[in-house]
Amino acid sequence: MATKAQSRMTPLKLFSYAFVAFWLILAAFPFFWTFWGSFKVQADFLSKADWTNALWGTNTIEQTGGAFTGQGYYGAWVLEDFWFNFKNTGIVVFFTVVISLTFGTLGGYALARSGFKYAFWILMAALIFRAMPHMTLVSGYLLWFFEWNVWGILPTTIIVLVAINQPFTLWMLHSFFKNIPKDMDESAMVDGCTRFQAFWHVIVPVMWPGVITTGLFSFLLAYNDFTVAVMLLSEENETIIPAINSFMGTTQVEGKVMYAVASVVSVTAPLFVLILFFQRQIVSGLTAGAVKG
Repeated sequence: MATKAQSRMTPLKLFSYAFVAFWLILAAFPFFWTFWGSFKVQADFLSKADWTNALWGTNTIEQTGGAFTGQGYYGAWVLEDFWFNFKNTGIVVFFTVVISLTFGTLGGYALARSGFKYAFWILMAALIFRAMPHMTLVSGYLLWFFEWNVWGILPTTIIVLVAINQPFTLWMLHSFFKNIPKDMDESAMVDGCTRFQAFWHVIVPVMWPGVITTGLFSFLLAYNDFTVAVMLLSEENETIIPAINSFMGTTQVEGKVMYAVASVVSVTAPLFVLILFFQRQIVSGLTAGAVKG
C-alpha cells in the first residue's frame, strides 16, 4: 500500500503527468484529425481560406446536406475497389510473416545452439544485408524477374520481402534463444525427446512472446511496404500503400484526395486492434532479454 508521502502530488509529479498527457495528445492528434477529416469533403479538409471548415464541415453541409459524409469511404472501397488492394496486402503479409518466422525460428535456434564460429559470421552477413537500402536490393532482382517473366505478381513480392526481412528475424529470434538455458533442451532430450521435439514442445512455448513480437515487426514491414511493392507489382496487383499513393494523383493528374484519406484511416484501424490484442505478448517479448535465464 502506498504511503502518504508516496501518494502526495508534488510539483515534479504534476509536471510529469502534464508532460506525458501533452505528448500523448500531440502524438495522437494526426490520426484523430485524419479520422475526423475523412468524413468531410476535400474543400473542407484542405481548406486554405479557413481551417475551421474542417471542424464544422461548411462545404460538406452545402454539398451533401450534412456535416459528415461517407463519400470518401464509398469512393475508395466501392468505386476504386480498394478492397482488392487490401486483399492483396493480406496475402503478401500472411505469407511473408509465416515464411519469415518459420525460417527465422529454425535458423535462430540453430545459430543460438551452435558452438561454431561460423554462426557469428552468418549473423554479421545478415546484419549487413539488412542494413542495405531496399531500393538497392530490389533493383538487383529486377533483371531476373523480367527474364523469367515473373514481374508484377504477388509471389515475387513475397519472396523479396522475405529476403529483406529474414536477417531481422534471425537476429531477433537468435537473441531470444540465447536467453533460454541449454539445460532445457538437454533435459527434454534426456527424457526421450528428439532435438526437434525438444525445440517444438519445450523451447518454442517458453519464447512464444518473442515469436509474437518478431512476427509483429515482420507484419509491419510487409503491411507498410512501399518501395518493394511499387517496383515489383503491376497496377492490377497493387497493395494498399501504392494504391493510396495513386489516389493522391500527381502534378499533372488531379487526385482523389478524400479517397486517400479514407483509405489511410481504414488501413490504420486494424493496427490498433492488433496491438491491443497482442499487447501483453509484445511487452513480454520486448522485455524478455532483460533477465538472463
